[in-house]
Amino acid sequence: MAAGPVRRHNGGEHRPPGLCHQMTRWHRPGGLCRFWMPRLVAQLGPAGRPPSRRDWLRLGLPALLGLPTLGRAATPTGGPGFGRAKSVVVLFTSGGQSQLESWDPKPHAPEEVRGAFGSIPTKVPSLRLCEHLPKLAALADKYAVVKTMTHDDLDHGSACYLALTGRHHPRKSSNPPPRPTDFPALGAVLKRVRPAKLFPHTAVHVNGPLLAPREESPGQFGGFLGRAFEPFEVGNPLELDRLLAGLDLPADVPPDRLADRRKLAGGLDTRVPDADFAGLARQAVELMNTPVVRSAFDLDREPQKLRDRYGRDRCGQAALTARRLVEAGVPWVTAFLAHGIRGQDDHPEDPDEYGWDTHNDIFETLKDPLLPSFDRTVSVFLEDLGQRGLLKETLVCVMGEFGRAPLVAKEKNFVGTTPGRKHWGGCYSVVLAGAGVAPGAVYGRSDARAAYPAENPVTPGDLAATLFHALGVPADTHYDDLTSRPQRVVTGQPVTKLFG
Repeated sequence: MAAGPVRRHNGGEHRPPGLCHQMTRWHRPGGLCRFWMPRLVAQLGPAGRPPSRRDWLRLGLPALLGLPTLGRAATPTGGPGFGRAKSVVVLFTSGGQSQLESWDPKPHAPEEVRGAFGSIPTKVPSLRLCEHLPKLAALADKYAVVKTMTHDDLDHGSACYLALTGRHHPRKSSNPPPRPTDFPALGAVLKRVRPAKLFPHTAVHVNGPLLAPREESPGQFGGFLGRAFEPFEVGNPLELDRLLAGLDLPADVPPDRLADRRKLAGGLDTRVPDADFAGLARQAVELMNTPVVRSAFDLDREPQKLRDRYGRDRCGQAALTARRLVEAGVPWVTAFLAHGIRGQDDHPEDPDEYGWDTHNDIFETLKDPLLPSFDRTVSVFLEDLGQRGLLKETLVCVMGEFGRAPLVAKEKNFVGTTPGRKHWGGCYSVVLAGAGVAPGAVYGRSDARAAYPAENPVTPGDLAATLFHALGVPADTHYDDLTSRPQRVVTGQPVTKLFG
């Protein structure tokens, strides 16, 4: 089949979609549906020749079969929690937070499973937390815990890809580099199906890029949608003041110079072959000239006492930045609570660099600094959203790429003198709050060792579908990629029982 003409669109190449994009418009009461079949056949091939299989594929067979495109769903929408969220905030526990030392302790298990920590009661009778999470224990009636997340990917890069895209990487249990053929991050998908209206960026990643283990993890970029759809990336939140200062025009630059820059960036789509570069140039000019963007990243506008409560480390200031982005109207924010998955192995001298990849010396590292920093930051974040009335319309998801093994053991290939826990995807926990999530709920039950779900397993695809469901995007929504192929936004089904 001869290739059709190619045009540039939003930073990538795609082919004219033909009539399939019009099908949903035609199929309305009083529309053109009674005329569409003859017209389609006329476009499929020369007169007198029956349409071939390739002809049907060229026009987009999934659309002809009734599959939705770009924000349209094949099944009725609605259900508990549907559309309750204006924003989603993912607080990402990079490296694999141990479920046994956080949300799902097993106080009656043998010591080699239970570990060195005790557990404490919460306001929810059926929920106990690790003893080093007292602030979050006091807020247990404000969030829901899912104890039965499960998958079979056992390395950070591909598991982070799974968590951030909702899809398995072709190279499961590996650390592959990002590729332009990757599936896009969930925030990039949201930009494709429903771009933001109140803020120049639909999705923002804070404290990135995520390193897994030492190179950029796949799954946090635009993938096959191209760089124009990538979440806007904010690096170290402790350096935001320098970023903003760098965006100021020099005093000797007249205002009309900024207009010239904007005009130049607008013309790059046709004058420069690399449309990705054009999109980045527009972003830079846009960021420089948009007060709402500058304001969102200006942490100095916050009371110093509140900044102290969040914590003056990267974890705390990332969460504070996320709250400011929600206020500014950003629909999707991912805050990496650790920008790298590794911790005491790579940066023993700097606890602010610690990730949750706690192999050996797990209990020493969790006791200080990981659990206290996490307990402080997430509890203040939830309280802050609640006090500002934002939690009603913001879905908060605390998640990582997997959990830790149910058996404490020393690992030969890692530094450290005391035992730890290996990677484990068979069962781990995530936390959801806000946007109609039933407060104080516990969904699912793990087995006696927190090794596998005993009931109600939830996959990363199901979790992604739940986040999109809260935003009012049905799980069976499809969009066209840049080659006009239909793609489903997520692979799983939303866990609607989480919503009250």
